[in-house]
Amino acid sequence: MTSSGPGFISLQVRDLDASAVFYETHLGFTRQAGPPHAVVFATTPAAFAVRSALPGVDLDTIPQPGIGVAVWLHTPDTQAVHDALVAAGVTIVAEPIDGPFGRTFTFADPDGYQITLHDRA
Repeated sequence: MTSSGPGFISLQVRDLDASAVFYETHLGFTRQAGPPHAVVFATTPAAFAVRSALPGVDLDTIPQPGIGVAVWLHTPDTQAVHDALVAAGVTIVAEPIDGPFGRTFTFADPDGYQITLHDRA
C-alpha cells in the first residue's frame, strides 16, 4: 500500500474569520465550499484550510503553534508577496533567499504559524 502525498492541510486558528481574511488578502486565496467550522481555500495540488481549534486545544497556551512542522506554499512571485507582507506589517521570520526551491522566505501568520513561500514548483 502506498500514499500519493498530502491531500489536505489545515491549521487550527484562534479567530477563523481573521485568519481567513489574512490568507485571502495576503496570499490571494479563494474560498470554496467547506464545513461551518472551517474555511477551505481552492488551492492545488492539496487543499488548504483554516479551522476552529478542536476541543481540548488551547492555542493561547502554545508559545508557537505548529512548532516542528514545516508548511511550504507555492507562489509565482515570492518577492512581490514578501514586499506586500512587509508593507502590511506582517512578521517576516526568514528573509528571502535563493535555493533549490527558488526564492523562499518565511512569515508568521496571525496565530504564529510559520509559513514558507517558494516560487519554484
